[in-house]
Amino acid sequence: MTSICFIGTYKPLVCGIADYTDFIIRAIPHEAWGMLSFDPAKYDAAPISPCRMEFARVWYGIPGRHEFSASNILGGLKELGMEKGKTVLWFQHEMGIWADSQGFVAMCKHLDMPKIVTFHTLHFQSLETPSGLLRHQYDLLLALLPHVEAITVFSYGVYQAVTLAFPQYREKVYIMRHGIHSYPQIGRLSRKKAREILNGYLLYESDLDPATKGALQKQRIFLDPGTVVIGQTGFLCPSKYSESLYIIRDELQKLVPHKKIVAVRIGSPREESQKAYARQLRNDQNMRDKFLLEIWLPRNMLPLAQRAFDLNFYWPEDCTQSGILAHALGAGAIIAGRDLEGSGETLRSSGAIVAAGLDLMVAKIKNLIVNPDIGSRIEEDALAYAAEFSWENQAKRHHELAELISHQMLQSSASCTRQEPEVPNLQAIGRFRHLFV
Repeated sequence: MTSICFIGTYKPLVCGIADYTDFIIRAIPHEAWGMLSFDPAKYDAAPISPCRMEFARVWYGIPGRHEFSASNILGGLKELGMEKGKTVLWFQHEMGIWADSQGFVAMCKHLDMPKIVTFHTLHFQSLETPSGLLRHQYDLLLALLPHVEAITVFSYGVYQAVTLAFPQYREKVYIMRHGIHSYPQIGRLSRKKAREILNGYLLYESDLDPATKGALQKQRIFLDPGTVVIGQTGFLCPSKYSESLYIIRDELQKLVPHKKIVAVRIGSPREESQKAYARQLRNDQNMRDKFLLEIWLPRNMLPLAQRAFDLNFYWPEDCTQSGILAHALGAGAIIAGRDLEGSGETLRSSGAIVAAGLDLMVAKIKNLIVNPDIGSRIEEDALAYAAEFSWENQAKRHHELAELISHQMLQSSASCTRQEPEVPNLQAIGRFRHLFV
């Protein structure tokens, strides 16, 4: 059986891609994976979470974002006891993680074993190149594709961009959708019940400041059945354009004056540079119909909050993928988001409300408020999408692709030694080529 050695950020580094890899690993048999990650003491781009490093299948030996090499990787394989001939290397790639693109290409070139790279942040709507890729992404792929056996992308849009730019490497490009969480208990909760639980947590368990708790208790926004709550969760970051949440609240209140519309932003800054943005949002709130709840929601409360909102609103300035959407879809939440890059494709595929401009988005949300039955269809579609692309299903697809790539490499080796190669598994290849259908 082929084993997968994942390579990239991993906990205790606080990083969305570290979380992504962890969710995949959890759904793979223990003996079928290993993890090579960066030394947290030498990795300077992400904060450290307060967890202990006691993972038997993880080796924290890659020095830093600029210091990796083929010898690091081979040494890590040896430390994990993984056999080179039975292992596929699977890199999780983002430019900030692998900051030295030339070094990344050189490393892959000198690793004589099967290599797959998942690209988390490729674009397909850029004006920098005819294909829609950013110029530096085009340059990286041009140098890298000859030296890897496969790359995976999260969206059909990126698949089209890469295969348009590099038709000679079309057979190396696979679509592997972003995994979605499963919260069956939360998905079965009524919105009324989810609101009650969230309200109780915020007032009696969270570390919200007393003034905010008092305002929540006075306004009863989660307990009043006539209040429409439009919310947003996640770390406070300027690129998420969270101030637009307050803007659309004001517009919707004008259009639906018989309803009380409340905007709630829940989150906290992750880095020092984000604290100024948090102060800006704090100044924009009024604790009546615009709230900033500056707390970090624990993992069990995040999807519940998304379920409690009448609408989860996402309007990022630049977003190729979103872990927050993976939680919201798994909770059967109603989502309205910007039709932009890979996140927009995910929203459209999952039946959410999508628009490219704020004016059209406001009109669509108004229609939802006036016709609440629309929400039931959106919730059902979200849960169906979550079931299809659950972490368990995506983990199986990872392993199937690793087996396929390993098999193809063996065929190529056999052909080079003039042995009769086996017939390739065209059915499996076709299944991966058309995961977007």
